[in-house]
Amino acid sequence: MRIHRDLTHLPALRQAVITIGTFDGVHSGHRYIIQQLQETAAACDGETVIITFDPHPREVLQPGGPPVKLLTTLDEKIELLSKEGIDHLVIVPFTREFSELSAQAYLEEFLIEQFNPHTIIIGYDHRFGHNREGGLELLEAEQNRYGFRLIEIPQQVVHDLAVSSTKIRKSLQEGNIQLANELLGYPYFVEGTVIHGDKMGRQLGFPTANIAVSDVRKLIPVEGIYAIRVYLDKQSTPLNGVMSIGTRPTFNGADLRVEAHIFDFSEEIYDKVIRVELISYIRANQKFDNIDALVAQMHKDSQEARTVLAS
Repeated sequence: MRIHRDLTHLPALRQAVITIGTFDGVHSGHRYIIQQLQETAAACDGETVIITFDPHPREVLQPGGPPVKLLTTLDEKIELLSKEGIDHLVIVPFTREFSELSAQAYLEEFLIEQFNPHTIIIGYDHRFGHNREGGLELLEAEQNRYGFRLIEIPQQVVHDLAVSSTKIRKSLQEGNIQLANELLGYPYFVEGTVIHGDKMGRQLGFPTANIAVSDVRKLIPVEGIYAIRVYLDKQSTPLNGVMSIGTRPTFNGADLRVEAHIFDFSEEIYDKVIRVELISYIRANQKFDNIDALVAQMHKDSQEARTVLAS
């Protein structure tokens, strides 16, 4: 997959079959569109092109609104799409100026001039241009003039895509990791740098990797204890473990921490970027009356995580 970030240096595309979207999560529903993209391109001996935007359009259009929480960061999205056999991924810098293009200018100056598409695959409700004034009706009216074919993604499919994204976020926020992973088609993961903490876990017999998540926009699942798999690099064999997301209520903590305890592991990995896949939610966080009670529960959590991961 070739990645393009500069529209002024796009190569000449052969019979470009394009689609446009955020593709956040690159989940199972998105693979329906990718499959249609690939089948259409194969039929016309064309190239598949996914157009996405960075930053997320809502960050530009609603700067004072609720923070955007992503299932996948841009780098993670690139990694996942690269496994799908796409020919070209075009990452368009989404700016205020770009958002103010009229729908006609968006079609002519962006889609036609930059991509000269053979086919555009688009959802029935896709909107574009200033104030979202353009949509399927404009593309239908102009397809003969500009010589592209238009394929509409049906309402039910678009609905299912939206439902899937909503369900994934809701599942992660409720601790239903199994459902989130099923809808994604892969285990949800967070990635970050191992930083120094206060070494409290080590004192309790459970040394942890304190993870500074790489992108503050990444959706962090609900606080609690999780069975996990840890990758010290993307090619490594995964290590099993247990993770806490929370404020450490027994110690009256205030800041949210993501801490992974890797089973049967003693290497120093400070400053290393690691990936943690969430496999199962074990329990909610709770405040214990004393350290002994906390340590006893940590042993139970570890045993349950080992059992889950072994199965």
